[in-house]
Amino acid sequence: MIYGSGMLELGQTFSLEQLVIDNDIIAMERKALEGIVVNDETLAVPVIKELGVGRDFIGHPTTMANIELASDPTVFNRDMIGDWRAQGSKACVDVAHEIVVDVLKNHVVAPIDPEIAKKMEAIVKKADDDFLNKA
Repeated sequence: MIYGSGMLELGQTFSLEQLVIDNDIIAMERKALEGIVVNDETLAVPVIKELGVGRDFIGHPTTMANIELASDPTVFNRDMIGDWRAQGSKACVDVAHEIVVDVLKNHVVAPIDPEIAKKMEAIVKKADDDFLNKA
């Protein structure tokens, strides 16, 4: 169970940016729970044979092609530091803020299906009636 998304200061403060960051972390945790694909490609056996011991595997195209297998974060930039700097060195909180602004401006909430809303209203009414009858 994950609790406290978006909360700061022991829940005294709430941050939409923190919520976006926490959502990214939760998505990565869920992805990890799915398990890890292990095969010659994900182990990069041909690349290991090609490069040999002590060489740069991180910058190799195979590593970069498979880096998102573990998770695909929205706010955390996994580019090499030079590329990140060339893109403006944006901190994850700044990326999260851009997402918040976009969601507040553009997100359209899909209405609840009328049948589901009717069932929800019936549940609330029953709970209210049960409470009032016990009083």
